[in-house]
Formats: sequence, C-alpha cells, structure tokens
Amino acid sequence: MLTMRMVDIISRKRDGFELSNEEITWFVQAYSNGDIPDYQASAFAMAVFFQGMTQKEAAALTIEMAGSGDQLDLSAIDGIKVDKHSTGGVGDKTTLILGPLVAALDIPVAKMSGRGLGHTGGTIDKLEAFEGFRTEMDQEDFVHLVNKNKLAVAGQSGNLTPADKKLYALRDVTGTVNSIPLIASSVMSKKIAAGADAIVLDVKTGSGAFMESLEEAKKLAYAMVDIGNSLNRRTMAVISNMDQPLGHFVGNALEVKEAVETLRGNGPEDLHELSVTLASHMAVLGGKATDEKEGRKLVESVLNDGTALEKMKQFVQSQGGNPAPIDNSDLFPAAEKQAAVTAQESGYVSRMQAARIGQAAMMLGAGRASKDDEIDYAAGIELKAKIGDYAAAGDTLAVIHATQADTTSAADMIRQAYSFSPQQVKKPALIYDSI
Repeated sequence: MLTMRMVDIISRKRDGFELSNEEITWFVQAYSNGDIPDYQASAFAMAVFFQGMTQKEAAALTIEMAGSGDQLDLSAIDGIKVDKHSTGGVGDKTTLILGPLVAALDIPVAKMSGRGLGHTGGTIDKLEAFEGFRTEMDQEDFVHLVNKNKLAVAGQSGNLTPADKKLYALRDVTGTVNSIPLIASSVMSKKIAAGADAIVLDVKTGSGAFMESLEEAKKLAYAMVDIGNSLNRRTMAVISNMDQPLGHFVGNALEVKEAVETLRGNGPEDLHELSVTLASHMAVLGGKATDEKEGRKLVESVLNDGTALEKMKQFVQSQGGNPAPIDNSDLFPAAEKQAAVTAQESGYVSRMQAARIGQAAMMLGAGRASKDDEIDYAAGIELKAKIGDYAAAGDTLAVIHATQADTTSAADMIRQAYSFSPQQVKKPALIYDSI
C-alpha cells in the first residue's frame, strides 16, 4: 500500500475533497492497528462532520470497518438471508415479532443482536425473560439452527467491526456522533459483517428517536439504503414515528408478553401495523412476494392461522428456553409491585416525550445506565393513555411495574412526559415513508 500521511487525509477532507478508496482503507487499517493517534482520528471525524461524505466514500468506509474483524459466512444457509435493523426507540420490540413472522414464510432470519444500554435491554436481554434461553453459540450451531427453524438469534461476536467500535467511542466524546455518513457506515458495517443478503431498516424519528426530525431521518435512511445497495445487499428503509412509545408496554418481560400477544393476533394497533409492514418488505426482499401488498397477505396469513406463534415456540425451545410462558403469560417474570401514575389535569394527550418514558423505565431497573448494571426483567411501564386519548384528572396514565419500594421519581418522570390539550387531538401517523 502507498505510504500516506494522516494529516494529508484530514486536510483533504477538511477542504471538501472526495477521499479515494485507498485513503479510506489506509485510515481504517492504520487506526485499527494503533498507528494513528486519537487526536488525528478526532480531527478526521470532525472534518467529516462538517464536510460530509459522498456515497462512494461512505461505502468504502463501511466495507473496511466490516472487514476489520470477524465476518459471518452464512453461505451454508439455504435461501435469501434477510435481516432487519431499527435505529432504536422506546417500546420497540418488533424484532421479537418479525423473526417468527418471516421465518414462518420460510425465509431465513439469522440475527446477531446485542445487549441494551439505555432505557431497556436489547433483544438478547428481552429474550432472556424466557428461562434458560441461550444466545452464546458457535457459527456451526448458529447455521444449523437457521437451516432447521429458519430463525436463530445469537449474541454479537466480541470482534465484530472493531474499527467501528473504536471510532464510535471516539465520536462519542468528541461531539461527532450526529454525522449522517458516520452513523450510516457504523450501522451498515455491522449488517455487512453479520452476513445478510438483504436488509430492511426501520429508521425512527420523533421525541424518542436518535433522529428527532423527519428530514434528518430521511437523510439517514437514504444514506444507509445507498450504502447497502452499492455493496450488493438489497436494502430498503421504512421511516416510522417515535413521538410516543410503540405499543403499550416498556420493559423486558412486559415487551415480550406484548410481542407474544401480537403474534396471537391481539396486539395493539401500532405494533401490529409496523410489524406487518416491516415483515411484508422482508417477504419481498426474501423472494416470497413480488410487492408489499402480496407480502402483507402472506404475513397476515401466518399471523392469523397461528403458524407464526408456533414458530416462536419452536425458536425459544431450540435455543434452550422454556416456551411455556407463550401459552401462559403468568409464567413470565412479574414485578412485586404495581403503582398507578394518575393525570393531574384533564384533557386530550397532545404530546408524549417518549425519551422520558424510557428514562423512567431505566430508573425502575428495566435498562442499564452502564454496561455492568443488572437488569430487572420484570420492571417496566404499562401505558394506559397515548396521543389522542382523553384523560380526566385522576385517571390512570400509566402503571409502574417495579420491585423497588420507591417509585416516586419514575412516576414524576412519566407525568413530565405527558402534555394535554382541551381540544380533541388527532392520533399521529405511524409510518411516514418507505425508501
């Protein structure tokens, strides 16, 4: 490889020039190896923050970060492997629903997931609400389970995209997290390393999302879709509303119960609709449907006839979990205490700060403030009122599920999340766009 200097690359990006593939490759490899100091990598990230990146640059950065560590070889899995990624939100449990739904259509879902840091656990934490559920397995077992059941979820390899982990930690402390090309490359490098053939992205926008404005969410969606397609991964994105939590429950076991109810056909309207929409797009990318309309018919069919629910039981049991709570929700971990959070004024719910609901859930033990924190699987919040609903003073807005004695701070946080209007309020749109 040509001898390069980091100062030249920083200067070129600072001045708005497009970096070559060779320059980006050299940067990622040299930074991963410790040959570039953090202060120069920080200067590079800041230059990208202000100047942006072309689609070609972002794709080159993605492929290099994906290649910096382990990459899953899923070629031994039959069929088109379709993955889904959400940019994160409060009460977002769609992965728990989509896996069985799509696998029931005979489309392989080979999912790598992590543990959560924030308001609730990640998909792995939620699945561990099933006693005995295991996600640590070698690649051979993972491939075997996907071929057998069309569905498996494993914990992320410790050496998946190490260059991205290193660069993200630096961005986190240098004010350069909110860079669309860097976010897009970070997300897509993990998807590329995880080996999927096709990817459906759920890009959230609103008060509980990383991208609060619709305009920025669209920019991120286009950037990720462009990267995926340019790297020969069929990729599309749905932009969905996160101005309020998804569904009625926030918290690990509570969200799993709601996911099971959705697979049973009894889920809340918003969670059902988003899950079916995402699954329909996965059916198209997985080659089982020609368009979303046909995909929706297939998805609704396996939902209504119980095939998807049976797939959930098979999936849980195959990974060592006890599937009994799927038929008897009383067997899920349950909190010792429930406390009502009541409205202090009357009116229609006009706004919800979803992030505050998530913060309250973390205060109750449903999430982690640091990676070493223990999760309380039973803790969480049940929402009784959402945007557009009417609540009189004294009515229950939410129910806290907790083990701890003092829930006052969490209750105050939940009340602060609600705003009211004397006039009737229209329920917000759930899905803004598909890209």
